[in-house]
Amino acid sequence: MKLKNVLIVVKDIEKSKQFYHDLFGLDVVLDNDGNMILTEGLVLQDEKIWKKFLGKDIIPGNNSCELYFEERYIEGFVEKLEKLYPSIQYVNRLMVHSWGQKVVRFYDLDGNLIEVGTPM
Repeated sequence: MKLKNVLIVVKDIEKSKQFYHDLFGLDVVLDNDGNMILTEGLVLQDEKIWKKFLGKDIIPGNNSCELYFEERYIEGFVEKLEKLYPSIQYVNRLMVHSWGQKVVRFYDLDGNLIEVGTPM
């Protein structure tokens, strides 16, 4: 058995598709009307579909998990993030951990937590 995808819930699938393309270069592999698979195995699920499926409220910004990306040129990434999405909500701006890794944490357009760090 192997893990195939990670699914996140989004309010506006088109805006989220653009966000993940702009910042991480992810492209659409399959668009199935409210269920969109992007390269690297990220799946965007329309909030209305997910809520109907679960029968429960969606809780954005719940901080229960994060998407983790690595980027060698993290300063350039942060510049791109601030230029394209100046109102992005940060958990922490670019910082250096005690072990030397540079990281930035922020929320996507729907409150999903993202961390970008330099490779270790």
